Amino acid sequence: MSSRFIVATLLLAGTAAAQAAGFTLASPTIKPGSMLTDAQVFKGFGCEGKNISPALKWSGAPKDTKSFAVTVYDPDAPTGSGWWHWVVFNIPATATELPEGAGAADGKGLPAGAVQGRTDFGAPGFGGACPPKGDKPHRYIFTVHALKTDKIEVPADASAALVGFMLNANRLGKASFEAKYGRK
Repeated sequence: MSSRFIVATLLLAGTAAAQAAGFTLASPTIKPGSMLTDAQVFKGFGCEGKNISPALKWSGAPKDTKSFAVTVYDPDAPTGSGWWHWVVFNIPATATELPEGAGAADGKGLPAGAVQGRTDFGAPGFGGACPPKGDKPHRYIFTVHALKTDKIEVPADASAALVGFMLNANRLGKASFEAKYGRK
């Protein structure tokens, strides 16, 4: 590789990082680093929560953003590959928030055009925290992805991993925060 190519690649990478540097995600429902409440806990699999997605707000997206996606991921799930709790994509670039409860299975609280992908619970919609009893508290990573495409083209029953692949291939920037939850 030529040194010019390496320098150009580094400059482009630096520009993308600078564009995303002010990109932030927050929630009036959940404080970063806090424990999730019963509202964000799954109802099923032995858990008795309310299964309500939290309100999320973002700002400072990269200037060329054409759409957004939101994911919630538990890297501590004892599966060998983590657990996808929520996958929403094709959120219009004009959106800057999702209201509490937007992850209901019917998707009525989502912006027009947004699509909820299949989670590891096997269906679309928000699936709250539900780690195995006795595990240390799991981490739940809430992320908004700024994308360089208007739409992610995947089959309606696409796995969260396939959607994740498409998000990574089209991402301009991302902003995240983490919360925890454990059961005794």
